Amino acid sequence: MLMEKYVAEESRYDGMVYNRCGRSGVLLPKVSLGMWHNFGGVDDYQRSRKILCYAFDKGITHLDLANNYGPPYGSAEETLGRVMDDDLRSYRDELFISTKAGYDMWVGPYGNWGSRKYLMASLDQSLKRMRLDYVDLFYSHRYDPETPLEETLQALVDIVRAGKALYVGISNWPLEPLRFAIDYLKQRDTPLLIYQGKLNMLNRGPLDEGILELCHQAGVGFIAFSPLAQGLLTDRYLNGIPDDSRMARGKFLRQEMLTLELLAQLRQWNSEAQAQGRTLAEQALRWILDQQGVTSVLVGASSTEQLDKNLRCIK
Repeated sequence: MLMEKYVAEESRYDGMVYNRCGRSGVLLPKVSLGMWHNFGGVDDYQRSRKILCYAFDKGITHLDLANNYGPPYGSAEETLGRVMDDDLRSYRDELFISTKAGYDMWVGPYGNWGSRKYLMASLDQSLKRMRLDYVDLFYSHRYDPETPLEETLQALVDIVRAGKALYVGISNWPLEPLRFAIDYLKQRDTPLLIYQGKLNMLNRGPLDEGILELCHQAGVGFIAFSPLAQGLLTDRYLNGIPDDSRMARGKFLRQEMLTLELLAQLRQWNSEAQAQGRTLAEQALRWILDQQGVTSVLVGASSTEQLDKNLRCIK
C-alpha cells in the first residue's frame, strides 16, 4: 500500500509560541507532545502517525519519549522511528526529540535505575529503535538512592561528549539531589538543560518543594508532565465516570480518587473557566504556563481533535 508523501505545513510556526529553556539557546514550544500513551505497539500506527504529523504542522517541535513507553516497552520509540522514515526524516533538524532511562526496562540487574551501564545501554537501544544518530535531550528518568549521584551524572556528561545527546535533563529527582546535579554538571561544562516534574492544579509538589524556584534561579528549564492529572482536569468526570474512561479501566486512575470533595472542586474550577470562555483543560494548562520558570507543558493525545483542544491554551 502506497502512502501519501507527507509535506509539512508552511505555516507550522505561525500559531505556536516558544519559550527559552532556562538560560540556554533552546526554545521549546509552550505545548510539547508526550508519547507515554497512544503511540505503542498496541495502538494503531496510522493514527499515531497522523497525530505526530499534525503536531508538527501545529509547531510542536518537541517530542518526548522514554525507553519503556508503549506498551510494550520500547514500542513508542519504534513508532517514532517508523514515522521518521515515513514522514519526518527531512525535518530532523527542526525537531527536538527527548528520551529517558531510569525505570524498569529489561530483566536482570542492569535494566533499571541509574547505573552508568544501564543509562548508556538504554540510550544505545533507544537510538536504534528511533532510527536516530542522536537525541536532542536525554534524561535520567528518576532518582536512584543506591547508585552514587556522581556515577549517574558522569554518565550523562559522557553521553553528551560521545555525541549521543546534545543536552541532558533530570526527571523526578528530589530537591537536594537536584541541587547537587546542577552544580556537578555545570562544573563539567554540561549544564542541566531542564527538569521534568509532575505539576498541575491538583499536584503542586514542585512549587511547594522549591524545585521550580531552584530551577528558575539556576537557569534550568522546567517542563510539566501530567498537566491534566490523567484527565481529571478536563470535563471528562464532571458528571460521573464514563464506561470508556481511563478511570473506569482503573489502571492509572482509581474510581475511589473521585471523592465528593474533589468533584466539587473540579466543578468549581470548571465554572470559573467557563466564565472566562475557556474549558477546564485549557484553564489547567494556562495555570501551569503562568508559573514562573515553566518552559512547556507535556500533553498526550489520542486524536488530532484532542490535541487541537489542548493547543487552545496558547492563544
